[in-house]
Amino acid sequence: MSTSERLIESTRELLWERGYVGTSPKAILERAGAGQGSMYHHFKGKPDLALAAIRRTADEMWATAEAVLDGPGTPYERITAYLRREREVLRGCPVGRLTMDPDVIADDALRAPVDETLDRLREHIAQIAEEGKEQGEFAPGLDGEEIAAAVVATVQGGYVLARAAGSPTAFDAAVRGLLALLAPPTR
Repeated sequence: MSTSERLIESTRELLWERGYVGTSPKAILERAGAGQGSMYHHFKGKPDLALAAIRRTADEMWATAEAVLDGPGTPYERITAYLRREREVLRGCPVGRLTMDPDVIADDALRAPVDETLDRLREHIAQIAEEGKEQGEFAPGLDGEEIAAAVVATVQGGYVLARAAGSPTAFDAAVRGLLALLAPPTR
């Protein structure tokens, strides 16, 4: 792995663990096993490196979600697969956690990949929900955008509840509750 790749990957991990303020250039260099001038050779500074790391994290999250949401099955089955996919629940969402970082939220450039990824996710789930309504899988009175917002909120809120409890049980309960509410009517 090149030095710039090690710097990006180290920054991604540190942002997830410690947030922006807790991710010092010294910690990045130590984790990456890089020399002191490496960061400034490859990046303009910490904000530039953090942006590259956040973009990579957001792109990875989107690719994982898209692969599951575009997988086989009915709209309900695809949303179920997304909600039940394997996650590091107790670590939280690497993108969602950035929304609670005041330094990321205050910086338009750092916040942009976070906003874009969450928007793309909601839009994609909304399309799937609308498809499910057309197929009679979801009640006609449901709104695709509202379903999408509930799905994303359940995942992000489930992370928070699980971390607070120190157990993935709360995440799993939130997912089961939402799926019960969305379950197709029996015919």
